Amino acid sequence: MVVKVKILVALLAVFQTCNFACGQKKPAEEPVVRPVPVVVQPENSDTAATVLKHSVITGAERTALYLPILTNKRIGAVVNHTSLIGTAHLVDSLLGLGVKVQKIYAPEHGFRGLADAGEEVGDGQDQATGLPIISLYGDHQKPTKTDLAGIDLMVFDIQDVGARFYTYISTMSYLMEACAEENIPLVILDRPNPNGHYVDGPVLEKTYRSFVGLHEVPVVHGMTVGEYAQMVNGEGWLGGGMKCDLTVIPCLNYDHTTYYELPAKPSPNLPNMHAIYLYPSLCFFEGTNVSVGRGTDKQFQVYGAPGFPDGNFSFTPQPGEGAKNPPFEGKRCAGFDLSSLSIETLQTHKSLNLNYLIDFYHSFPDKQGFFLKNLFFDKLAGNSTLRKQIMEGKSETEIRESWAAGLSIFKEKRKQYLLYIDFE
Repeated sequence: MVVKVKILVALLAVFQTCNFACGQKKPAEEPVVRPVPVVVQPENSDTAATVLKHSVITGAERTALYLPILTNKRIGAVVNHTSLIGTAHLVDSLLGLGVKVQKIYAPEHGFRGLADAGEEVGDGQDQATGLPIISLYGDHQKPTKTDLAGIDLMVFDIQDVGARFYTYISTMSYLMEACAEENIPLVILDRPNPNGHYVDGPVLEKTYRSFVGLHEVPVVHGMTVGEYAQMVNGEGWLGGGMKCDLTVIPCLNYDHTTYYELPAKPSPNLPNMHAIYLYPSLCFFEGTNVSVGRGTDKQFQVYGAPGFPDGNFSFTPQPGEGAKNPPFEGKRCAGFDLSSLSIETLQTHKSLNLNYLIDFYHSFPDKQGFFLKNLFFDKLAGNSTLRKQIMEGKSETEIRESWAAGLSIFKEKRKQYLLYIDFE
């Protein structure tokens, strides 16, 4: 009888783990393992207070949870250079464990993460493994029936940074839709969101839907890719209201207040945590005639423009990795350097900083030439309102009031899809 009871307890434990892996919230009574925090110094800061970093275990590292799902299946992997288990690439690790990986599908910046933002990356072959690589960027953002031929199950493992216009979540959404159409299950190996400690910005309006904003979420959504995928499914955002057969392998020792330093830069122009924290605020400049430091060693940590009359810093963009033809190449740009801000300061701000944009516009000599004529700014903002508010001289407080109601509705909706303890 004792043996039978032990077996039953073991089976119940496995069942509970499987439920959590399939996207259900962890039961409240289940203890969360919290190792002793490691004290680390914030990057580029001699005087800032130390911050605590928990030993986060990513979904990819929890192989015991998902290897049984992958066994004897023909696997497609949506991955890039951030898809790591320790220092080894996920694909190499899976092949070494006998998993039948058949194809690699690459997002923006390519499988190795070296392509420029917006650069077309064609299909190819991985030299290390010989596996075919199918690009999911440019004119080919959604896998076709042919792309998915011979695949029994898809795996998605890419590090995101938590901003609506960072295109990895758009790739994931199109993948979910393709998998739903072809009845192919999808396993998402979840990773922490470094900007998952707040929610802010205007909620996207449907008419401004694009690859830099597919769904009605704010600029900073405060969700991991696993949580975001659950929202896409739950809100019926896939074509025809379809549902993807979705399994999420969650992180351990992570919640929405955890400081997590990314082990690999998520894209060529986000080289460090400073850039990652500043990205949601500074990316708006990508829709203007202002450089955010592409072609320098301080990408998304500086901003400026040729002929700008103010500022305390200057830089001259030059071609380089991830910026083959940077804006204002070879031209001196005057502006501001934010790289000396402490990590602690950036973390505790917990909101978009609109003053960078508003103040620069007010000092910009050519108001008519500030916003790009293609109105890419509106796609980034998810509406035309923000651009018009800046041109009308609205204050940050007035602008925030205009999106408060939509943001409040989203925050309530978001709660039902969270897998981790929230920041409030």
